Amino acid sequence: MKTSEIRNLKTEELESKLADAREELMGFRFQQVSGQLSDASQLRTKRREIARMLTILNERQAEAKGEA
Repeated sequence: MKTSEIRNLKTEELESKLADAREELMGFRFQQVSGQLSDASQLRTKRREIARMLTILNERQAEAKGEA
């Protein structure tokens, strides 16, 4: 998911997508340990996607604190 797509999501949607991405990452880790993960680069991609989501959430929280 691209950064522009993430920014267009509402905060509630972003939080639910973040939870889904974390669950998916956990699944990838289990697959890697059991030897079933065919493409190890999926781990890196998913971690970066999670980091993007967290960054945008933190930006929104900082804006909210600044306005209040």
